[in-house]
Amino acid sequence: MREYFTADGRKLSYLDFGGPGRPLLALHGHYNEASAFAPLAEALAPRWRVIALDQRGHGESDRAPAYGRDDYVSDVVALHRHLGAGPVPVLGHSLGGVNAYQFAARHPDRVSGLIVEDIGAAVHCDWSFTTRLPPTAPSRVALVSALGAAAPYLECSFRQGDRGWGFSFGIDDTVASQKALNGDHWDDWTAVSCPTLLVHGTESDELTADHARDMVARRGRRTRLVELPAGHVVHHDAPERFAAEVGAFLSEAC
Repeated sequence: MREYFTADGRKLSYLDFGGPGRPLLALHGHYNEASAFAPLAEALAPRWRVIALDQRGHGESDRAPAYGRDDYVSDVVALHRHLGAGPVPVLGHSLGGVNAYQFAARHPDRVSGLIVEDIGAAVHCDWSFTTRLPPTAPSRVALVSALGAAAPYLECSFRQGDRGWGFSFGIDDTVASQKALNGDHWDDWTAVSCPTLLVHGTESDELTADHARDMVARRGRRTRLVELPAGHVVHHDAPERFAAEVGAFLSEAC
């Protein structure tokens, strides 16, 4: 079910996949939106009720004047407050992974467990792919053709508008967000106190194996690393194994 709330005068949207289970907050990466977690929500039901935010500038949420670290974290705080939830596990992919661990570090009383999918504690994002995206295409077929192998990873964000087919995110907004994501976030990563699962795609072009292992080493025994045969979007490339690992972690730690 799609729901809306207001934060700092802007409309934010989220998908509550429903069911009797305990809530799990999910934060997507760039180029995606809340609906990307539909397969995971189905796999984790009925024990877990996935609630996925359309982060600022994505999906059905309003675009924003800024896409900084504090801005994204404040949106997660606003969602948590809106839901009236106690401590909950939080899962994030890429951009959402940094948002998730910064939320956990800065608001430890609100997070019972953390799952970070394929993003590091130091981020060096390359936005050249973003600037090459076609702003519009005359049809969905033409958009898929223009994107080539990347199309399956972006299709949940396809939208038809007055000028043809495009995306539910703004390209300029995404570049601004990617630039703001870059940097050294080790202090936030090491400050996280809750049980944590780090999922690394062995074919990822974003997170290296060495960096993933360093993240676990610096956090100690409350952090576990799982490496799956996948690219950067592990939940897309290996959905069944990803869901199984997430479900096992939640059962043990939360």
